[in-house]
Amino acid sequence: MPSRHLPLLLAAYQYKFGRNVEAMSRHLIDDVAVGWEELGTDLLDDAPPALVAALTGGEHWPSRTLDHLITPDGSPPRRMSVTAYTADEQDMQWGYILHKEGIEVISLLHEDIGLVVDRAIDPRTAFNDYPAAWSSLDPVPVLRASRSAPPPSAPAVAPAKAGNPRPATRR
Repeated sequence: MPSRHLPLLLAAYQYKFGRNVEAMSRHLIDDVAVGWEELGTDLLDDAPPALVAALTGGEHWPSRTLDHLITPDGSPPRRMSVTAYTADEQDMQWGYILHKEGIEVISLLHEDIGLVVDRAIDPRTAFNDYPAAWSSLDPVPVLRASRSAPPPSAPAVAPAKAGNPRPATRR
């Protein structure tokens, strides 16, 4: 859901990966054998403590990969690739694509393309989880600008805006 994953991804980009989309892509996509079971607060490494508290309520949990899978025939599990054809089979409801200009959020229940959320937006921004609100024809559905006042070390808040939606290969 965008309200859970998008703040983690925005904060990870801004702090853990030092605004380096290539490093973030390597960590989240290239360095994972199969896929992610859960994204955790380890993505908030190097983020200001006030931001971590605002996003997690003080809780901490690790990211977990799907590397413990056993296939029916005993062969090693393969990387999970999400396409327009496999999204239904994998019971996926949301997709996130890393672009240079932002993070594309796709409601897989409604469309094959989504809205690009500017990477500079404050991670405390509260996003709508209603799938129809993420239409590629509408602005990014923000419920409120941010969860609290930004600490002095937080990046400046950029207005939420959608970039030009474009089809992209999903991973």
